[in-house]
Amino acid sequence: MCDTHSRTAWIQGWDGIDEPVWHQLRMPYRFVLLGAPGVGKGTQARLLGEALGSCHLSTGDVFRAASEHIAATPAVKLAKAAMKRGDLVPDDLVISTVYERSQCLQCPAGFLLDGFPRTLQQAQWLDERLGQLGVMLDAVVHYELPTEQIVERLCGRRTCEDCHTVYHEMTRPPARADICDDCGGRLVLRADDQPVVVRVRMDAYLKTTEPLKEFYGDQGLLIPVRATGTPEEVLERTLQALGISTSPDDGRMLASSR
Repeated sequence: MCDTHSRTAWIQGWDGIDEPVWHQLRMPYRFVLLGAPGVGKGTQARLLGEALGSCHLSTGDVFRAASEHIAATPAVKLAKAAMKRGDLVPDDLVISTVYERSQCLQCPAGFLLDGFPRTLQQAQWLDERLGQLGVMLDAVVHYELPTEQIVERLCGRRTCEDCHTVYHEMTRPPARADICDDCGGRLVLRADDQPVVVRVRMDAYLKTTEPLKEFYGDQGLLIPVRATGTPEEVLERTLQALGISTSPDDGRMLASSR
């Protein structure tokens, strides 16, 4: 998997990051993960990263870290306010944020883009930027789940303040109430997981992100995956849809035809 420098570089930007070291894998994968808020993209990105060695690049993590730990610029304040309302962060701010970190898109171990692109303008910019970097997407995975199930998921979701691991009161509770199993951090209900905000987020998603299905479908990159069941079941379904299986020789994840 990518060296941990990759997460630092992505979340903080490249200023002050010394010579990131990447673990070169035989077959890097570069995916975009699409799906409505609460469909499980973040969980699947983590599981896919563990399985494939690709680096999980989440724009949500960037904005949350910036609003919590970095002196808030006017742009960051606007982004944080939009997230609290359930609105999408404006395109120009999101694109600028990803541009500053776009060296991460050249990671030899590949990447899993989670939360970007979310609009047609962002997708068109990403295509152009990847072309400039000489990088090509392997696939765009679209996770599908009925709206009511998404609302139920989000309202019961709790997120670690420190490592951002996601739990659920019913389907994935922590061993100790309100304490993260992985790092011991405090679990909280995010502002954008409040029921009223969830509905607003869903409306915003349908208006702005759904057109990406047509955009990537026309390129032959879109792969729909049903997001019902346990995270492990969804992971297996994703790997099957991508035509990826485990090599019996070395345990690496290899594409059956690529």
